[in-house]
Amino acid sequence: MTAFERTRFFILSFFIVCSLVIWAPQFSKGSSSDCWCLEVSFLDVGQGDSILITAPDGTQMLVDAGADAGVLRELHKQMGFFDREIDVAVATHPDLDHIGGLSDVFYRYDIDAFVGTTNLNETKAAAALESAVANERSTYVYAEAGQVIALGRDVSVQVLAPSGDETDWPSNNASIVLRVVYGDTAFMLTGDLPKEIEDHLVSLYGAQLESDVLKLGHHGSKTSTSDEWLGVVQPRFAVVSAGIDNTYGHPHQEVMQRVFARNIAVSHTGTDGTITFVSDGETVWVK
Repeated sequence: MTAFERTRFFILSFFIVCSLVIWAPQFSKGSSSDCWCLEVSFLDVGQGDSILITAPDGTQMLVDAGADAGVLRELHKQMGFFDREIDVAVATHPDLDHIGGLSDVFYRYDIDAFVGTTNLNETKAAAALESAVANERSTYVYAEAGQVIALGRDVSVQVLAPSGDETDWPSNNASIVLRVVYGDTAFMLTGDLPKEIEDHLVSLYGAQLESDVLKLGHHGSKTSTSDEWLGVVQPRFAVVSAGIDNTYGHPHQEVMQRVFARNIAVSHTGTDGTITFVSDGETVWVK
């Protein structure tokens, strides 16, 4: 091999290696499990909510984003550096600890669709999110009970609430409630849903609410998670999304007593960090 041929060989090898590095993330996007699995990660964002849902085919939905840009750190851990796309973002209601980090997510990631409510909150965080959604030109959808969002080929996201014009409702009452279904498994995501709306959903849906994993409403506050609600949802796992030693005292003891009385396994983002559940469509386990 001549000196010119050796030089040409090394140059071609360099570009081939670079191409592999650039394109590798496209093949790795999606569930990291060895099965065609759904992953639902409850992100550690301090005193707030943020949930990343990754369908088996890699389609992703982000539900809420905590109070600040700290959510970006957790998304980077879950998604990797090169993944810059989120298919759907949801703001369950316009409280700071749910939407404060969403504007940063919109500026960092390409987001195809945004799901929100008509509920109003005249805060800097709400204004920043509105501006970010407009700049991104994402498809804007108002959540309404009865909608079903197809998340990839195999996962359906049922919208259970709100119903009607929630413009002037208390923000927690307007929380978007989602039931994520994959095969015979389901995840119940409740925002800051209070007991009176839980009761309403129980009367409407009954046993159809049954889910393997329940995110406790309002960070485990005593305003949510009634015994009747637990009895109908019948979760095997419950998640408290809250900061450690938060000033609100979340989760409240009376809620945890109800949960423990039913032998439900509990995880807490404040003590456990980000928690990822995996479903193969038949059963659910903690990653």
